[in-house]
Amino acid sequence: MRKYKQVKRKEVIFSIDEWKVVEDKAASVMMKTGEFIRHIALTGHVTYYNMEAVGDVMKALRIIGANINQLVKKANETHNVYAADVENLRKEVDAISHTLNQYLSILPSIAA
Repeated sequence: MRKYKQVKRKEVIFSIDEWKVVEDKAASVMMKTGEFIRHIALTGHVTYYNMEAVGDVMKALRIIGANINQLVKKANETHNVYAADVENLRKEVDAISHTLNQYLSILPSIAA
């Protein structure tokens, strides 16, 4: 068996103007040019979401995740956890995740 995965290389030639367009499009979706070309070739499109708009929500989710981890650690130490508490946490995280998913579905994206 080969040590490395098998790959196929193909050289694609661009004019200077075409390459500039590729670089600009790749930069607009924050991708490297090779990654951008591969993604376009395989899927036919690139969709980029500006996550800065949801930064505060993501920060809140990280804080909630840290709190959940602390609760789980304490529950493991004391061997005492209430099913109702776990269910309440699960419902709250699900609600926040659902809200974030709805927001992302209406967020304008940059399609390259």
